[in-house]
Amino acid sequence: MEEFGLLMQGFAVALEPQNMLLMLVGVVLGVLIGVLPGLGGANGIAILLPLTFAMPPVSAIIMLSCIYWGALFGGAITSILFNIPGEPWSVATTFDGYPMAQQGKAAEALTAAFTSSFVGAFVAIVMITFIAPVIAGFALRFGPPEFFAVMFLSFASFVGMSKGPALKTVCAMMLGFLLAAVGMDTVTGQLRMTFGSTEMIRGFDFLVAVIGLFGISEILCSIEDGLRFKGQRAKIDLKVVLRVWASLPRHWLLAMRSALIGCWMGITPAGATPASFMSYGVARRMSKNGASFGKGRIEGVIAPETAAHAAGTSALLPMLTLGVPGSPTAAVLLGGLIMWGLQPGPMLFTEQKDFVWGLIASMYLGNIAGLLVVLVAVPWFAAILRVPFSIIAAIILVVCAIGAFTVSNAEFDITLMLIFGVIGYVLKKLDYPLAPLVLALVLGDRTEEAFRQSLLISEGSLGVFFSNWLVSTIMAAGFALLLWPLISWLRGLLPGLPARRVRPA
Repeated sequence: MEEFGLLMQGFAVALEPQNMLLMLVGVVLGVLIGVLPGLGGANGIAILLPLTFAMPPVSAIIMLSCIYWGALFGGAITSILFNIPGEPWSVATTFDGYPMAQQGKAAEALTAAFTSSFVGAFVAIVMITFIAPVIAGFALRFGPPEFFAVMFLSFASFVGMSKGPALKTVCAMMLGFLLAAVGMDTVTGQLRMTFGSTEMIRGFDFLVAVIGLFGISEILCSIEDGLRFKGQRAKIDLKVVLRVWASLPRHWLLAMRSALIGCWMGITPAGATPASFMSYGVARRMSKNGASFGKGRIEGVIAPETAAHAAGTSALLPMLTLGVPGSPTAAVLLGGLIMWGLQPGPMLFTEQKDFVWGLIASMYLGNIAGLLVVLVAVPWFAAILRVPFSIIAAIILVVCAIGAFTVSNAEFDITLMLIFGVIGYVLKKLDYPLAPLVLALVLGDRTEEAFRQSLLISEGSLGVFFSNWLVSTIMAAGFALLLWPLISWLRGLLPGLPARRVRPA
């Protein structure tokens, strides 16, 4: 009951006129970001984050979280109408969504996608409402060794659950740690890797790096691909919405199963993209009409959209309670909180109750606002894709430059942004993941600080990371995930052990 009372206080904060307006603006901007292929929630939030510097932290995070909800909704529009995934997790939606559009059922497919997305996010928000305070209360017992163990587990999860080669994930992560170490050492006050440059003393701002790594690199990739937008048209009316809503209860088991898959994949660092593919695969295997998937079945739209939204929303749970983001977008939001002087983690629920519960309440309201906006304005958002991409790319480039400059009002940051853009482009072409790099860049300083504090407590003994059952369990889980690719490889070599079956995407 205490959580319910705090949630009502959060609604009082979120329902303030200023926050309601920012919520609507955030959803609209998010849908625009989701519609533009490749831009993505993390990129959009990184680019627009400087706009919130003058806002109170509660209002700023409400707007940014609503940009996230809008981006989640917007990705389905291009997937279904144009067969172009607006987001990576929307790829699975194209399998049945675009065939439905070709059959003249674009409105039905869009309505099912938006409604399923709403259901998936709602399940995840309810989970956050009731589980987050419990996790935060438990985490109050954490000291530096436990915090380092949690961060180690998070990094190890990216290695163990990576879709690509584990070595590439580790290399990207090490590059992130290297970039995070540039500047002044907060413990000793000495300069590290500045090479005599005064500009490098403050280190690499994560926001400048993220804008370059995601935004600029994506523009370069899109220009290389030569995007051309041609697709189906759709207009959603009330009759279509009511007809689809009347048919959706028949698929309640599919929706709940997909939501649970999404929540689990979101809490772990697997993310929304694997969740959508896994949910689609499970739905196809468990359906009586599995052979017809890929030809325009509504179940093929419900499953990936429900899972993707559940995963994208539940990724905020470890960020709020432990200070460890579960997705690249959550990592960008984490960096924003730190810039506003807020420290995500268990103390946030004690010291900043209005902020935390205002954010959770805005999740409910932003999810509803996102559903209404996309149902009403699909034709307008789809029309954006008829603008030549050269114009869209130029606008995005200017917004990126403005965003990078406003972080510290330094022209050097624009140069850094372009350099990071080229680095991100090269990493993408070589199939190196960017998410581990961003996570290491954001959490590198905090991980190093927790590690050094732990060694100070133990007078240099690494045994402090196995000094009690809690930290030992977390570290053991981390090592298991870190070594999982090697274990899987060895299982494939040894004749006495069953080889790990690799399911094609």
